Amino acid sequence: MAGGKETPRQKMIGMMYLVLTALLALNVSKTILDAFVAIEENTQKSNGMQVDRGSEFISDISDEIASTNGKENAEKLRKLKKVMKQMKAVDQLSASLIQEIDQVKMELLRESGEEITQIKRDDQKTIIWEKGKDCRPTRMNLMAVEAKDQYDIPMNILIGDDIKNPTGKGKNIWDDFNSFRSKLIQTTGTYKEGNKSFSINPKAINDFKDNKDLKKQVDQMLKSSKANLRDDEEVLASIYMNLTKPERVTQNEISGVHWIGQTFDHAPLVAALASLSSMQQDVLSARSLALAHLKSKVSTGEYSFNKIVGLVYGPEIANGGDEVELNVMMAAFDSDNQPTVTYNGSSFLGSEGKGQIRTKVGSSGEMVLKGTVSIKNKSGQVKTEDWSHTVKIMKPQGTVSLPKLNVLYKGFDNVIEGVASGYDQTVLVGSGVNLTKSVNPNQHIARVTGAGKTAAIDIYGVNSLSKKKVKLGSYSFRVMILPDPEFYFGATESGGKVPPGETRLFIRYKNSPLDAKFDLLSWELSTNNSPRPEKGKGNQISVDGMRLIKQARSGSIINIRMDYMGPDKILRHKTVAFVV
Repeated sequence: MAGGKETPRQKMIGMMYLVLTALLALNVSKTILDAFVAIEENTQKSNGMQVDRGSEFISDISDEIASTNGKENAEKLRKLKKVMKQMKAVDQLSASLIQEIDQVKMELLRESGEEITQIKRDDQKTIIWEKGKDCRPTRMNLMAVEAKDQYDIPMNILIGDDIKNPTGKGKNIWDDFNSFRSKLIQTTGTYKEGNKSFSINPKAINDFKDNKDLKKQVDQMLKSSKANLRDDEEVLASIYMNLTKPERVTQNEISGVHWIGQTFDHAPLVAALASLSSMQQDVLSARSLALAHLKSKVSTGEYSFNKIVGLVYGPEIANGGDEVELNVMMAAFDSDNQPTVTYNGSSFLGSEGKGQIRTKVGSSGEMVLKGTVSIKNKSGQVKTEDWSHTVKIMKPQGTVSLPKLNVLYKGFDNVIEGVASGYDQTVLVGSGVNLTKSVNPNQHIARVTGAGKTAAIDIYGVNSLSKKKVKLGSYSFRVMILPDPEFYFGATESGGKVPPGETRLFIRYKNSPLDAKFDLLSWELSTNNSPRPEKGKGNQISVDGMRLIKQARSGSIINIRMDYMGPDKILRHKTVAFVV
C-alpha cells in the first residue's frame, strides 16, 4: 500500500486505510454490545425459570411429607425425608455458588463506576431490579449500564495479568465451580437404599478432546465408583458433563490458555456479566436436574406415570422484533417403557420419555426430517405414529462497512450486495435509485434515478416460511459523478514519453475498483512548433498526426485534447501532455 514506487499522495492514502482498518478492529459496535445485553436478558429469564422449576420439586416433596401420616405410611415418610435431606443439601450447594458469582458481578459494576445501590423493579434507567437471594440471582437490567464496552476492569478483576495462569476472582469462581460439580455429584449419588450403600467420589476431568472423549472418561469414572448405575448413571453423567469445561484451550494460536483467560480476555463489561450469568445458568440447570432425579425416587401418588416434565418447543434464537411462537405442554412418561424411534433407516430406544436425534444439516435451503415413534400400551400392543420436522437452513453472514465512503455514481451500474442475516430472503428497496437483480443472486445493480445529492437503500429480511417481512435498516449514499480517469498513449501515462511506434490512445481507471469503460470520441494533437493541429476520431492517431510527432524535436511537448464519454453518457474534455 505504500511501496517505494508510489507517489506521496498514494502513500498517504495507504496509511489512511491502515489507520481506518485499525480503528475498525478496535471499535466494539453498539449492535454487538446490545446483542450481549439481549443474551444476558434471556439468560436471566431462563435462570429465573430454572430456580422456580427446582423449587417446585422441593415444594412437592415438602407437601407430600406434610400430608403423609399413619403407621401404614411410615416407610414412605422415611423415604420422603431422606430425599428431602438430599434436596436441601443440593439447594445449599447451589445457593452458595450463585451468590458468590453474584458478588463478583456486583464488584465488576461497582468498580466500573455504575450505580448499583438503587433497586427499582422494571425501571429502564436502573441496573438492579431485584436483589438476589439463596438460589435466585440478582435481577439486572444491563441496558442501563453506561460502560458497556469497558473491558480493563473485568480483565483485571477476573483474570489478572496472565491469561494462561489467571489470579483474579475468575480463578476462584473456576475452582468453586469445579468443586460444586464434585459435591453435587457426591450429594446426588451417595445414599443408602435398604441394605445397600451407594457412593461416588468423583475426580476432576477438565482435559478432553471433544464431547465423545469427555463422555468416555465420565463413563469410566462412574463405572469404577460404587454409584447406583442402574438408577443414577444417566443423570450423574449428564450433570457432570453439563458442568464440565476444558481447562486449557488454544486461542489466537496461543496454547495453554486457561478457560477463564479465554472467556474474559478483552471481554467488554456486558459480555463478562453475560458469561457469569451463563455459569449461573449451568449451576441452576444442574440443580434442577438433580432435584428432579431425587423427586423421581419417590412417588407422590399424583400421576399414574412415574415421571412428568414440562416441555416447551419453539425457536431458541430470534431476531429483534420477531414474533416467536412457543408450544407448551405437560408430558408424563414411564421410565420403564421408553419409546422406540426410527430415523434414516435406523431405530433406537429413547430415554427420559423421548428420542433425541442429532444430524448435520446442509449449507443452505430446506431439510425435511422424517421417521416414526412407537410405544407399547399396558396390554403390550404397539402404537406407531409418523413424525416429520422441517429445518430452514440459514447461512451465517458477517459484514464490515465504511459508512463514510458510501457512494453511488450517476449513470453507472453500481453493484450492491445486501444480506439480511437470520432470514433466508433479502429484499432491497431504493429511494432515488433503481435496483435490479444481478446475475449474481446475492447482488443488485443500482442506477441513480433522482437529481438529489443523496439516495437511500432500505434492507428487509423475509422468512419464506412465515412470509414475515421485517425492515432491518436504511442506508444513505452520497450521489456523485464518476471521477476522472487516467489517459495513456499506448502504455504510457500522461506526462510520460511518447512510446516509439505507438499510435493508440487509451482512457481507463488506474488502481480503482470501478469497472467503467470510456469511449474516445475525437482527438486534436498539436506541438509547440506545429503551424496547425491534426484532428481525428476514435482512439487511433492518424498518419498525419504521427508525422507531426516525428517532426517534433526531442524534448518537445505534445498536447492532445481528447473528447470522451463514460457509461454516464456525460461528454467530457481533457488536454493531456506527452514528451517526445
